[in-house]
Amino acid sequence: MVSSRRVNPPDRVDLSVQVGALRLANPIIAASGTFGYGLEFSHLVDLNRLGGFVTKGISLQPIEGAPAPRLCDTPSGMLNAVGLQNVGVEALIEDKLPLLRKYNTHLIVNVFGVCQEDYVGVIEKLENAEGISAYELNISCPNVKKGGMQFGSDPALVEEVVGAARKAARKRPLWVKLMPLVTDIGLIAKSAERAGADALTVANTFPAMAIDFRTQKSLLGNLTGGLSGPAIRPITLRLVWEVSKAVNIPIIALGGVETVADVLDYVSVGASAVQVGTASFSDPKVSEAIVKGLDKGLNEINMCTFNDLRGRFSKENG
Repeated sequence: MVSSRRVNPPDRVDLSVQVGALRLANPIIAASGTFGYGLEFSHLVDLNRLGGFVTKGISLQPIEGAPAPRLCDTPSGMLNAVGLQNVGVEALIEDKLPLLRKYNTHLIVNVFGVCQEDYVGVIEKLENAEGISAYELNISCPNVKKGGMQFGSDPALVEEVVGAARKAARKRPLWVKLMPLVTDIGLIAKSAERAGADALTVANTFPAMAIDFRTQKSLLGNLTGGLSGPAIRPITLRLVWEVSKAVNIPIIALGGVETVADVLDYVSVGASAVQVGTASFSDPKVSEAIVKGLDKGLNEINMCTFNDLRGRFSKENG
């Protein structure tokens, strides 16, 4: 009797990756702030094809956000000053999560606050909600109890807020999204790891600005914003490499990803997964398109898994 069991060829590419306790079908994750709550893109993108997606930053209370205009094109990139507009944690749980649970992919909720208690409060409310795979802590926010100093700029503050969030996040993995402009990102990364982070997202947008000299006004509703897009990719590539040498937990790379080659570059310097952000504004289907090209990308370099490629640059160059 001939067996009907399907046998995969030996060169079959395995796109799955491990990010701590989470097994992702592939390394492509839609980034926070560029993908709404996921629902807004569901008619354009097959969410089930992605490794996962990260929601907009969620706070204890709803936030209206910054005044318009919120976006501004720059050479090879974009400035944004959305002001962390969001519906608040209660509305996310009641209105968004029930609709998101039908998708077979990982949902990561981005969490932020203006004091340590805010972070803890959001996570405590989310702990009892279903359909969430992990939390991503945005520590690029000003700490109002420390004179406005950003949580992510100081190793002691990082350890404090991540430690508090870790105690609150009893059920799920905790990812920490690092700031890019710090004196020593390796030191910040170690602080987050020591405090209990399960993975690190490297990195957030770069503080920047754009003005009109004719009117002497900002091109954004705020005076400054965050720079993202391909312009920052070479800088973030170095940051991922630096962090990979400093910690033993997984890294999720974020910065200017537009193509399969960008993904392979980030994995080569140590990333376990990659988030796609600004590219979704110009092409909402880009995340899914990258997923479709990953198989060919690995085949072209004679590799069957991303684990074969991860960190290879550091192994060969130190």
